[in-house]
Amino acid sequence: MKGWQSAGVAIAMVMAAATPCMAETPRDLLMQASFGDHDRATALGRINLALQGAAAVLRNSPGDPEAGLMHATAIGYHAKLTGSRGEAVAARRSFEALVQRNPRNAEAQLALGAWHLGAVQRLGRLVGRAALGAQKPVGLSALDQAVALGGNRAMFSGLAALLRLQMDPDDSRGRALAEAAARAATPMPIDRIVQRAAAQIIAALRKGDEGAVRKLAMRSLPFGQLPGES
Repeated sequence: MKGWQSAGVAIAMVMAAATPCMAETPRDLLMQASFGDHDRATALGRINLALQGAAAVLRNSPGDPEAGLMHATAIGYHAKLTGSRGEAVAARRSFEALVQRNPRNAEAQLALGAWHLGAVQRLGRLVGRAALGAQKPVGLSALDQAVALGGNRAMFSGLAALLRLQMDPDDSRGRALAEAAARAATPMPIDRIVQRAAAQIIAALRKGDEGAVRKLAMRSLPFGQLPGES
């Protein structure tokens, strides 16, 4: 069921912070797959490696928060690119468990929020809820939590802005978050990637070009550079 394809799983992901040439850890692999690769097969190969790496850590340390987040993200990414409904639901449940275990984990909140909004964006509110359990209010709440907990980093405000604006280019909260991201700190490569996207979005917003805003937001989210994903 390819149509659902949750961007949420978006997620966090988004959370990987290394350069392509250093793609070794699950986080690095997911970063490269979601923002660097330009064909589906290559991205899926990296996702599979990340999934295997995270699973290996979890076998020895079942409660490892980093491995847990990367494992859930890899499942969600795999679901997004293959259209697996079962994997999409499994990713959602994993994100929910991570948030329940530690509600102050900003990246887990971001991933959960991205999952819900991505599924709603793909399927619509009614179908997304019926097919996958996606709920827009839950997604928006999780994004707000991520921004509040994430500190002054462009990643959190910027990704929240992109997720909101791809759904509604006239979202005033999305615009405010994009402007915050443009001024925020960029300690990691992912922050710089998202900050550049926020600057482009702001320029389109100032021109009143809602079509460009939506297109830029979709292209700037994970896998937006792959054919058919934006």
